Amino acid sequence: MFYVSPLITIPDEELEFSAIRAQGAGGQHVNKVSSAVHLRFDIAASSLPAEYKAQLLALADHRISKTGVLVIKSQQHRRQEQNKLAALQRLQALLETVRATLAQVPRRPSRPSRLAKRKRLTEKIQHGQIKALRGRVRKED
Repeated sequence: MFYVSPLITIPDEELEFSAIRAQGAGGQHVNKVSSAVHLRFDIAASSLPAEYKAQLLALADHRISKTGVLVIKSQQHRRQEQNKLAALQRLQALLETVRATLAQVPRRPSRPSRLAKRKRLTEKIQHGQIKALRGRVRKED
């Protein structure tokens, strides 16, 4: 079980890992060992709540295919287990951002109080007086 939040979990059956060969530097080791990991997660067929699915599918993320499959590639470590953990952490971070957008309460606009208006106007007048003193100095004859 993969824990998203205290109320939401993802069963292991919904997460599909496949080992691939890593790219980049590493010498002969890279050519011999499949240490990189692809994590595939089908959003539409998952057990996530409908709000999560809608938010994930609405994201403009290149990792989400048109069919609704999220693919996370991890190849930063030399060991496959560490790459699996890194991929799960990226999935966790993505789901945290979705959860944060769902939890936002819409802002209700409020009006400034009478004291706040008065304070703003007095500060504005004082600032104008200071700026008026910056003018050119004239000689009096």
